[in-house]
Amino acid sequence: MKKAKIMTAEDLDRTYLRFAHQFLEGYDDFSRLAIIGMQTRGVYMGRRITQEIKKEFGAEIDFGVLDVTFYRDDYRSKLKMPEVQVTEIPFDLYDRDIVLVDDVLYTGRTVRSAMDALMAYGRPRSIKFCCMVDRGHRELPIAADYMGIYLPTYENEEVRVKVKEIDDEDAVYVVEVEDGDE
Repeated sequence: MKKAKIMTAEDLDRTYLRFAHQFLEGYDDFSRLAIIGMQTRGVYMGRRITQEIKKEFGAEIDFGVLDVTFYRDDYRSKLKMPEVQVTEIPFDLYDRDIVLVDDVLYTGRTVRSAMDALMAYGRPRSIKFCCMVDRGHRELPIAADYMGIYLPTYENEEVRVKVKEIDDEDAVYVVEVEDGDE
């Protein structure tokens, strides 16, 4: 398995700070804004962005966690039992501007699932999407509103965003996956 480091911890830190600034652009009052991290790595990314907003602007932004397992269009067709994780949205979504945060944008199907899941919890005023890496290969007409890096990939490659909370490092890798690897 070949791999190449695309982003370092410093690159990620700068990107989290940039996201914090971008999320707040256009707001005089941040009370409508909320950030929801998608399980798993999007949760840690979203928390970091929320911390940057608090540190840079002194603003407390509502934060939630979303698992889209049961909203995926393929969860019933997979052979193994899906691993369901926590969803915790401790605020009302009605008339809120939501920014969904995830690590990698690929086919667009996970983002579509996330929008379906959010609608089951309430009716936001708007939903925007943030990802660290857009790797191309879209199957649905979905695009990131905020993106760390656009990195076109081949079908035999994967993008792996690492967060130190669960991976012991902050980095982004492109990994060439050969048959039998995973």
